[in-house]
Amino acid sequence: MNALAAHATYEYVPVPAFDDNYIWVVSDGRHAVVVDPGEAAPVRAYLAKRGWRLAAILLTHHHHDHVGGVAALLEDASVPVYGPAGEAIGEITQRLSGGDRVRIEAPALDFAVIDVPGHTRGHIAYFQPADPSGIPHLFCGDTLFACGCGRIFEGTPAQMLASLDALAALPGASRVHCAHEYTLSNIRFALACDPENAQLQAWSREAAALRERGEPTLPTTIGHERAVNPFLRAGDPAVQASLAGQLHERVPDRLAAFTLMREWKNRFR
Repeated sequence: MNALAAHATYEYVPVPAFDDNYIWVVSDGRHAVVVDPGEAAPVRAYLAKRGWRLAAILLTHHHHDHVGGVAALLEDASVPVYGPAGEAIGEITQRLSGGDRVRIEAPALDFAVIDVPGHTRGHIAYFQPADPSGIPHLFCGDTLFACGCGRIFEGTPAQMLASLDALAALPGASRVHCAHEYTLSNIRFALACDPENAQLQAWSREAAALRERGEPTLPTTIGHERAVNPFLRAGDPAVQASLAGQLHERVPDRLAAFTLMREWKNRFR
């Protein structure tokens, strides 16, 4: 990161789209990088409101609510489009796999690419080790949510668990910029899995108050998710005991716990 950027104040803004998507916009006050723009109109309106110029687009996976606005945004500006090498997204100009790096000049951003298959086969995440203030940031698409994780559409439970383990190993202070406002429904499920978790109970009250005020519950942090997200706590004896009691199933290990939990969440109301 250059010396000028080191003194900049960066903004990480969740722009609402559709019913519950967030399109994340990262800006140094002049230039902006947009993550998973499923719609063009909200991005165009927000950039115009702030007077920011689009500099690049980052994509995590191929689902339409994450890529549907890319073509229209490229009509406004010819910018690089970074995305997963293993997925068929025609607008990508730079295809990425785990271990690759993304370096953008303005705003000055440096991301490590992490393979996180499970939700889709080629899903990737972007990890910024430090912003100008020294805070790490993660853009994880539909792999990790506040108190939850994505559905397994194309991968396997073992892949998704490994992907979540990779994200959970990031620094606890990492701010997690999830792509959906699913937090309240995820908390309801988490409480069914982990009912005695005092931190989760407190988070339930805090998140409800945020939504009542019309505020997002995001970003979360990796450290917070380790404490309250049952999908990151699949090895915890209390969670496994709760699953066994609720589902009347034997829970021999973490993968079995995770698999049962994800299947239960699919039908949980």
